[in-house]
Amino acid sequence: MSASPLRMVGFDADDTLWRSQDYFDQAQLDFERIVGAYVDLHDARLHERLYAIEKSNIGVFGYGVKGMTLSMIEAAVEITSQRISAADLHRIVELGKDLLRHPVEILPGIPEAVAAIAAEFEVVLITKGDLFHQEAKVRQCGLADLFRRIEIVSEKDVETYARLLREFELPASQFVMVGNSLRSDIAPVLALGGWGIHVPYHTTWAHENEAEIAADAPRLRRVEQAAQLPQTVRELAAIAAN
Repeated sequence: MSASPLRMVGFDADDTLWRSQDYFDQAQLDFERIVGAYVDLHDARLHERLYAIEKSNIGVFGYGVKGMTLSMIEAAVEITSQRISAADLHRIVELGKDLLRHPVEILPGIPEAVAAIAAEFEVVLITKGDLFHQEAKVRQCGLADLFRRIEIVSEKDVETYARLLREFELPASQFVMVGNSLRSDIAPVLALGGWGIHVPYHTTWAHENEAEIAADAPRLRRVEQAAQLPQTVRELAAIAAN
């Protein structure tokens, strides 16, 4: 293990290790085509109304495919004034099932980057969403053996990270989180005094962009490719050591 004060690197899963949001975006397009048979999509502001319903349901359904599917059904019934047919509601259910069945597609350079970091630091996987679906993706990803621990949580906020760090017996100053979501992966860890490496994905759910972080935050770095991660972690470790 590294002699640096930086001891542990946490990795997000969806859209950090493997593709995810692309499948949700396609499901939303398919949903809009179904509902578009009943209403004018522009006048209905379907995209905005679906997001509003999804957001309001997070506290009830949590994150993930099942919550999105139930929110799509609710939105379809509301937006069509209950005119949507049972057959089309069934098509929306099938969209959810297809999302649960999608393959795990590891992003370019990730296996090499995670292995390189794991050779120098302890690494853990911290992901949120539907437990059954996330467990299935972890089993299929081929990376599970690299992680000291795999944590599937219902929310990724300051309280969750603080609890995990207590369980790891690790001060936040010795922890860096790698992920695509400013809201879930970066902001809470920075607030606790940890470090963050933001790896933007080309598409991100609007909810995950709801975070106020200065672009020049001193404990934050941004990289565009997985190949940059090992060296960026080493650079943060050097800064932490000083």
